[in-house]
Amino acid sequence: MRATARLHKRRRRSPLIAALGLLVIATTIGAAGSATAEDGGASDAPILGIWEVQSLSGVNNNPFNPNWGRAGGNYLRVTSSRYADGRSTPVSGPNSRAISNRTFNDVNQNVFSERRVTQWGFTWGQFLDHTFGLRDEAGTTANIPFNSSDPLESFTNTLGSIPFVRSRAAPGTGVSNPRQQINTVSSYIDASAVYGDTDTRLDWLREGTVDGNPDNNGSRLLLPNNYLPRRDSRGNASTAPAMAIDGRLLANPNRAMVAGDVRANENIALTATHTLFAREHNRIVSRLPSSLSAQDRFQIARAVVIAEVQYITYTQFLPAMGVQLPTYRGYNPNVNATLGNEFATVGYRAHSQIHGEIELETEAARYSAATIAALEAQGVEVEVDGADAEVVVPLNVAFFNPDLVPTLQLGPLLKGIGSESEYKNDEQIDNQLRSVLFQVPVPGNEGCLDGPTLPQCFRGVVDLGAIDVERGRDHGMPSYNQLRQAYGLAPKSSFQAITGESSESFPTGTGINTRNSLDFTALFDINGNPIALGSPEAETSATRAVRRSPLAARLKAIYGSVANVDAFVGMVAEPHVAGSEFGELQLAIWKKQFQALRDGDRFFYANDPLQDFIRQNFGIDFRRTLAQVIASNTDIPLADLNANVFVTPAGGIAALAAPDTPSAPIEASGMTRGRATSAIGHALAVLNGSATRTANRRGRRTR
Repeated sequence: MRATARLHKRRRRSPLIAALGLLVIATTIGAAGSATAEDGGASDAPILGIWEVQSLSGVNNNPFNPNWGRAGGNYLRVTSSRYADGRSTPVSGPNSRAISNRTFNDVNQNVFSERRVTQWGFTWGQFLDHTFGLRDEAGTTANIPFNSSDPLESFTNTLGSIPFVRSRAAPGTGVSNPRQQINTVSSYIDASAVYGDTDTRLDWLREGTVDGNPDNNGSRLLLPNNYLPRRDSRGNASTAPAMAIDGRLLANPNRAMVAGDVRANENIALTATHTLFAREHNRIVSRLPSSLSAQDRFQIARAVVIAEVQYITYTQFLPAMGVQLPTYRGYNPNVNATLGNEFATVGYRAHSQIHGEIELETEAARYSAATIAALEAQGVEVEVDGADAEVVVPLNVAFFNPDLVPTLQLGPLLKGIGSESEYKNDEQIDNQLRSVLFQVPVPGNEGCLDGPTLPQCFRGVVDLGAIDVERGRDHGMPSYNQLRQAYGLAPKSSFQAITGESSESFPTGTGINTRNSLDFTALFDINGNPIALGSPEAETSATRAVRRSPLAARLKAIYGSVANVDAFVGMVAEPHVAGSEFGELQLAIWKKQFQALRDGDRFFYANDPLQDFIRQNFGIDFRRTLAQVIASNTDIPLADLNANVFVTPAGGIAALAAPDTPSAPIEASGMTRGRATSAIGHALAVLNGSATRTANRRGRRTR
């Protein structure tokens, strides 16, 4: 970047900017130096000549340990690794597809969140995941064996195995010392999914020239027709930033949308969320004075979007998931916010929550007859009833299909995500993830994309649950009980102690290799009322289910000893802690990591005086609910959205009140503001002509 040259350009400055410029001369702040182009960070030119810019790569967030949380660093470990040879070879264990067929297999029975958490639970969770974690995937092939003779196997797999590639070993590890893995993105909640982690990607995403230097670009993000740009939006698709391509997108890779994270096209809910916050950036830019430079307007908008993402995470998402953190005491430079390997590899995997379809209810007038016909040709169900339309998108159709976002339109899609509960966070995973992930159905079977007919549509198996198990072994994760102990929890002595069931024995006539062991025998709704098996309510309303054989019995038959249980399998088998979507282990992992991401982030919104300055001088407030962000950037009125889109409207949940509105004080998870206020006070004093010297290491101002 050309920050020095930019600072010396002569330009006419408004009285506000001129006054703020005096502050740089009048004040010395003991803050860490900003990132430079050489380390993949954002410009080192301060915002308005005063406020430090948060680096793209995460470098220098911690002034004493500048590489903590930086993109390209190793994942942090909470406890020792576990490899068969002590260095790199994964421990052996039961075949992960066999485990999946006996534990993760939901046999097409829907079971929903018992706390009415909407599909925003897993959508926001994935948006965050793609903000702070992406392993280096360039390892060696280690495909998972597939046994077509397994009596519990329902799918055909002409591939003969399930594709699996080990994560690349971090340099200097895995030969004479334990293998470590690399997180290729910043660990901080810094909206990198919107802006990227490198100058090159951000340069392409911003309006203006593409020369590797985003500083000379416009203040807005490139949004043709108000949607994310395609790989060919600037002409030559080969020069666009890399994007992950799979499934339907393989036939036309240049239709991939481009965003800050390479995985933005994985599903339409994720793509829509990326689009929403790109629009939000541009909306904020439009509210800033045109007298400010394009670079200042960009960086102010980026700072607000980062704070909004953090605010929604800590005041809506985490409370909805039942995660309550200790009171915020301010930035702590001794806390390492680097993403943990145990969190990324085990704890943050909640694939059972992902719903098998996305449903929209909107005005039929939004879609022409030709559009409806095109949607139905892909396997989307569209039912028109007078002026209303109901659209059901099977998950398989939603994978790598970004064209659906503008076709369905952003507003109805985002509203639909918050209109129905997600699946219960347990051991069961929908077959669209557990068996046919990202695959395209065979010709002639486009209509059988969900339910019992699913095996007829596909000829290969990609099992996300099996991959979750295998990834734990690949990364040297400790066993289930070892991981519990690492997080301060007592080990479990029996399988029924893991699951909370009263028995770990198979009923007469069932066994580990009999299909009837997976049968559901009873279903209950959120109020504990029984639901008739096979009824319409069984498809839409079950939150608790009983199977013919206890999960504990199946785990015992698979593993033999509790000491052998894979950490991921044991974690998802645990009963939920009251008031939470998680069992003990998963809840402990989330609490530790999200507290570190909060307390170890110098730019966390409750520690950031820039946000007060922006609110007081430009009237822009980051304290917005996700519903407010949606309403501000789509044609869906706020009154048509749940106040808290993370919870379904039916009946509400007393424990999940809507978070404070911008006019109310911040009181989420016990957090308080006021940790870095001297800088803002000094800035206002300069504007009033009465500045004095101050110093505050916890602010974000630069020299």
